[in-house]
Amino acid sequence: MCAQLDEILSSKARVKVLKVILERGEVNINQIIKETRLNYETVHKHVNYLVNAGLVEEVRIGRLRLLRPNWLNPKTRKLEEFFSIF
Repeated sequence: MCAQLDEILSSKARVKVLKVILERGEVNINQIIKETRLNYETVHKHVNYLVNAGLVEEVRIGRLRLLRPNWLNPKTRKLEEFFSIF
């Protein structure tokens, strides 16, 4: 999926989720929920969007679902730079 910048940034909740993943490096969904104060369904929806967009990688260890930035995607680096300004 080739996500455009306006699509990625179109949701405040999605931006919150992405910022937590970029800042922490590797997190699970419960950590994102605690830091963003969003509900599970919202976080799950936005995490799936970010994974499908290629900005976030999902690593499964048993039942644990870890999420981390996909540094191989140049858009991820640019978004990290963009967020660091604000």
